[in-house]
Amino acid sequence: MRMIIRTRGFMGIISRTVFREVAVAAFLGAFLFTFVLFLYKVGAKLFEILVRSSAPPKTVAYLFSLALPPTLTFAIPLGVLVGILIGLSRMSSDGEITAMRAAGVPSRRVVAPILTFGFLATLIAAACSLFVTPWSVRETYRVLNQLAAAQLTAEIQARVFEEQFPNTILWVGDVVPGPITHWKNVFLADITPPEDRPKSAQERGDSPRVTMASDAIATPDVVHNRIQLSLLNGSNYDVGKDIAQYRLSSFPRGEQLLEAQKPGEVRATKPTSEMDIGPLYRQSYKMPELDRGKILEARIELHQRFALPLACLLLGLVGIPLGVSSRKGGKSTAFVLTVALAFLYYMGMISLIGLAKQGTIPVPLAVWLPNAVFAIAGLIMMIRLEVPGDRDWVALVRDWLVSFFRSVRGSLPSAPGVGARRFPLLPQVIDTYVLTSFLFYFVLLLVSFVIMIQAFTFFELLSDIVKNRIPMPRVLTYLVFLTPKLIYDMTPISVLVAVLITFGILSKHNEVTALKACGVSLYRLSVPVLAAAVVLSAGLFAFDHYYVPEANRKQDAIRNEIKGRPVQTYLRPDRKWIVGSGKSMRIYYYKYFDPVADVMAGVSVYEIDTERFRLNRQVAAEKARWDAPSRMWVFYNGWSRDFDGLHDRNFQDFTGGSIPFPELNEPPNYFLKEVKQDKQMNFEELSNYIHDLQQGGFDTVRLQVQFHKKFSIPLFALIMAGIAIPFAFGTGSRGAMAGVGLSFGIAIAYLSINQLFEQVGNVSQLPAPVAAWSPDAIFSLAGLYFFVRMKT
Repeated sequence: MRMIIRTRGFMGIISRTVFREVAVAAFLGAFLFTFVLFLYKVGAKLFEILVRSSAPPKTVAYLFSLALPPTLTFAIPLGVLVGILIGLSRMSSDGEITAMRAAGVPSRRVVAPILTFGFLATLIAAACSLFVTPWSVRETYRVLNQLAAAQLTAEIQARVFEEQFPNTILWVGDVVPGPITHWKNVFLADITPPEDRPKSAQERGDSPRVTMASDAIATPDVVHNRIQLSLLNGSNYDVGKDIAQYRLSSFPRGEQLLEAQKPGEVRATKPTSEMDIGPLYRQSYKMPELDRGKILEARIELHQRFALPLACLLLGLVGIPLGVSSRKGGKSTAFVLTVALAFLYYMGMISLIGLAKQGTIPVPLAVWLPNAVFAIAGLIMMIRLEVPGDRDWVALVRDWLVSFFRSVRGSLPSAPGVGARRFPLLPQVIDTYVLTSFLFYFVLLLVSFVIMIQAFTFFELLSDIVKNRIPMPRVLTYLVFLTPKLIYDMTPISVLVAVLITFGILSKHNEVTALKACGVSLYRLSVPVLAAAVVLSAGLFAFDHYYVPEANRKQDAIRNEIKGRPVQTYLRPDRKWIVGSGKSMRIYYYKYFDPVADVMAGVSVYEIDTERFRLNRQVAAEKARWDAPSRMWVFYNGWSRDFDGLHDRNFQDFTGGSIPFPELNEPPNYFLKEVKQDKQMNFEELSNYIHDLQQGGFDTVRLQVQFHKKFSIPLFALIMAGIAIPFAFGTGSRGAMAGVGLSFGIAIAYLSINQLFEQVGNVSQLPAPVAAWSPDAIFSLAGLYFFVRMKT
């Protein structure tokens, strides 16, 4: 009886130990995957809301929490898998599984606590997938719509045409921030159509009514969504129906209201994602009158909500025998298996859903087949778990690959004299050992992050893929061209975690202590990793300069196709207000621009005296045509006026004729500013693009921040290595998992500070170089401080 009680107590200790071992690793893994998905997909948007909106911190924190449930559905199954593999692989490689068997405890004894943990994780993932995620999507858009309605549009950028005010164009030369917003050199154009004007203003002509002022005080009225302007030293310019009539007046002080346009309602791009289970089921199977695409989209969403949480159990069934049988690999093998199994599971589901979209197979079969395959494979491997002579298949594959690469390396001719002399600064055996381990974990983590984000992106775009009938080869092409950007974005985080894992394992196995005893300092031990980080930083800069922009242009074009947007040429001939490029300030206005014939219709040109900020001349015509041989604009059927202060001193009427204006020499392509995103250009192209936009009076603050980040972001691979090294050596006997846990805090701080400074720079609260380089400076100083204080 006493023996039975002791045995049960022993069994309880084993179950609790296995449960705790798996739970800790699974929690860290799920946290890492959730963190990466969260910040990559929604982090920038939420930080922009935090900086730009007047929402209280409580509301912003609420939005952050609402963004978590959609990512948990994908992150929890992967976290469970990595927890099982890491926990059991460590126990197996440390001989604990063998000790259990020697004590008469079968390997299957670990199944019960692990499946219990998997069942609990399944319940959490199911709650997120079935109930919390639809509610969080609806709640997110409700809060965003409230913020959009309450957001005052008084954040006016200097030297940018603001068009958010109905029938009014605003241009401000300079914005002086402070408790009271002060604008300098204000240009206002009333473009209300004649039929919509009040009776007192209907005798005006079609040309815009222009108001100019040297100074203005802008007082926001949040309740009524408008701005109260107090204009100083202003003047009005108004053309009558008869062009000979021109009203010109001045005022020392004047009041004007700017009614802001009501923001549009923000809605989900995937309507089925915000539907509860009941309505979703009815749309899937009870509404045959609906469009086939909507029914197919609803069915995929419905089955996916149930299938993804069950992956916690089914991936765990495969992970148990693999983890138990992995007697040599330890945590490294667990990472490899996690990446491989996640790739097989998600890519299998993606391919099958593509077949279901084409009508080849039913939707339930497409969504549930990966689960069924993993369940069958797991059961077969579980049955063979205790079969005599069971083999470590993972180790066999790994050993085969190692022997293959060794044979390839051995067949290569070696240079004569290599190895005859050893130099202190050249790579030694220990350098190769450390560098190999670091690169292994770096590549593994980078691949896992890329695969996870690609799977998340696919399911995010799935409704658009179904609705717009995008073929799967096209979708896979999009994912291929998305990969370079993912590699560029995830490299610093991968370097951080790889360094912490590499040196954490060395510390836990007392290898660092042994190297210290041999006279090798921690600084010397860090040299190969720092050298690799320097190469990675340089490689990221070159990668972004030569390859990433072109890949981004292609993936953006395919994404527009998936989203059902028209094919974009990124040209905006509809921009009707633009500042000229000459030394004297000119503002062009036109109703229509024909880029083929090089003709502007309904054109007006305002030449401005920048000292007093009043008009020097105005030219208006029915059309203007570009004369290429003479390189100037010829105006047809119009008039021009010169002004001397507030006096009209020279009126020229060329109705029925034409007059060339040699000084107006901006070529047609100047008015066709190419609309690009910063990620589609390298730093040289971005610099030229910023210069062109600045001449045209367009907002370039955000682009200037991104220009400096072209240099600061690649350097973060080196900075992450520098700040991770002292923390990695400080983990001591706690090993790699402590390093992974520590990396969360550092990575969260890095990405949060990086996004925060970027958004602050975007709203001109910091100069662009300061906003882009401040995160580098902060983490460089912190890393240098801890690096110097290492006990080496």
